[in-house]
Amino acid sequence: MEKDVTIELTSINSVDKEQSKIELTTVGKLKSLANGGFQLKYEESEVTGFQGSTTCLSFFGNELVNLSRTGTAASELVLEKNKKHHCHYGTPYGDLTMGIFTHCIDNNVDDSGGELYLKYTVDINSSYISDNEIYIKITD
Repeated sequence: MEKDVTIELTSINSVDKEQSKIELTTVGKLKSLANGGFQLKYEESEVTGFQGSTTCLSFFGNELVNLSRTGTAASELVLEKNKKHHCHYGTPYGDLTMGIFTHCIDNNVDDSGGELYLKYTVDINSSYISDNEIYIKITD
């Protein structure tokens, strides 16, 4: 089953003691997956810097989230609790490989919506880049 939803997304990027925050409210689609997971899909905008791209999050319990972005900035990130993955990350300025270590996945999403929280650290060539948090609220 797939349904239209409203998505409130807050992304916090922390480097040392400095923080940047992006807030976005948009519409998207929430879909139940056969294996008990969920898929959330939405169009990016100028606010996030990825205008012309579509983001798809597939999440399974509190252990695994796959984030794929297609369009002007193609990316494929794997967030798996307490594990590090080397992932392809596309930007409008070029592509790179990043290390993603996931500290926390808190998934409280069901067929009616809910909330998803992600906390992870990013590195490039084993050099620390930032700590990141993403809060997603999904409503009808």
